[in-house]
Amino acid sequence: MRKPNVAILGATGAVGQEIITLIEERNFPFESLKLLASARSAGTELTVCGKTYVVEEAKPESFEGVDIALFAGGSISKTLAPEAVKRGAIVIDNSSTFRMDPDVPLVVPEVNPEDIDKHKGIIANPNCSTIIMALGLKPLHDLSRIKRIVVSTYQAVSGAGKEGIDELTNQTKAHLAGEEMEAHILPSASLAKHYPIAFNVIPQIDVFLDNDYTKEEMKMVNETQKILHDDSIQIVPTTIRIPVYRSHSESVLVETEEPVSVDAFRAACDAFPGLVVRDNPAEQVYPMPLYTSGQNDCEIGRIRKDLYNERGMNFWIVGDQIRKGAALNALQIAEYLIEKQSF
Repeated sequence: MRKPNVAILGATGAVGQEIITLIEERNFPFESLKLLASARSAGTELTVCGKTYVVEEAKPESFEGVDIALFAGGSISKTLAPEAVKRGAIVIDNSSTFRMDPDVPLVVPEVNPEDIDKHKGIIANPNCSTIIMALGLKPLHDLSRIKRIVVSTYQAVSGAGKEGIDELTNQTKAHLAGEEMEAHILPSASLAKHYPIAFNVIPQIDVFLDNDYTKEEMKMVNETQKILHDDSIQIVPTTIRIPVYRSHSESVLVETEEPVSVDAFRAACDAFPGLVVRDNPAEQVYPMPLYTSGQNDCEIGRIRKDLYNERGMNFWIVGDQIRKGAALNALQIAEYLIEKQSF
């Protein structure tokens, strides 16, 4: 089997570091590896699979000879992804730049792997919340077509980067010491007003759009419709930031065309790759972010019928948004390309 020459752009960031960890854990095959980042991080030494690599500044010419380029998020994708493609690389991009481009497949490998083959050089990773929800939706959608979704997310601060993690830690320490909590990051660093996240819940992630839904919420609408190839699905999201370090949780109510039994849905989830059913109310067994952090699979539970609509199904799904919601999803796309030898 031919092994690819691989580049990781953003190798020193949270997602890039997670990709490196997963490469080691999964024995990901590569012929050569190039670690790229901004000029500020160039020169940093990182060890991958026992070998030390020096991080290089990412430039268009960095992608000469690269087969698969894993872009670990950021606005630089808009500039460098086309340059990488021009030089023969397939780009798997974790940023939002190309997700809604009609020429770019938006892929969750367990859900729509066939879309990978339609790429024209760039394959997009969906938003982390979309990926987690899609894993719970697909087994239900296969049983009966989904018509409507109402979802509320409970998202960890690591979704806002290292700064979000540091802010939660610092605010917690300050509050417990009886000091004033300083807020500089959440709900979005770009906004004029910020709120503490420690001992708090913030019902805003990213900026509000003209329809009073946030950018994060509309990502879940548009991306889910694209992944499931059905823009008639009605999706009503509310995205919420909570004081948890890692792993996003989502409460999802789905209406399908035909009634689906709890047993049928639970069995479908049990057989679905990337999902673990953790669902025993009598024993207080259900998914929680504390126990899914660092795990590859998402956990689904609290599966129950709508009280008033026989075509309605409720579930609670939790997943590590840095792993499955970003790094692992990208690496699984790359593994598909290697397995098919289509790079």
